[in-house]
Amino acid sequence: MAKINIFYGSVYGGAERLADSAEEQLQKHGHEATVIDNPQVEDVSNSEYILVITSTTGQGDIPDNLMPLFAALQSQFPLLGGTPFAVIAMGDSSYGDTFCGAGKQVEELLMELQGKPLLPRLDIDALEDFDPEPVAQPWLAQFAGAITK
Repeated sequence: MAKINIFYGSVYGGAERLADSAEEQLQKHGHEATVIDNPQVEDVSNSEYILVITSTTGQGDIPDNLMPLFAALQSQFPLLGGTPFAVIAMGDSSYGDTFCGAGKQVEELLMELQGKPLLPRLDIDALEDFDPEPVAQPWLAQFAGAITK
């Protein structure tokens, strides 16, 4: 059983709901998954596995509730030493180059911190999938399976 810390960036609640759903689904796969509210750098650096679920705001920006953690990780730069992570990015493809921009930024930072991507980032397009959960469920099952290998 792996311990998975789930971090989310949400504007209107969609990413937060998906994080809660992911917590349940990963627990059903036998893992100890926890959504971390008001996360600190230590919550990331002490993680066994990291899952970040974030929507994108503005022109590819990180949501306000995730920005303090993102900024703290940038400034403190805690090396993750190969900690496995995965990212689900939510966005709207009508924004062009900034589509899923927050998820892309988080993924890039985690790689700079020497985290190890466990799966390719999942980009969910609100134009195609109003409800992100059906898109995320098979990916989360794959994530859970990758952890047990």
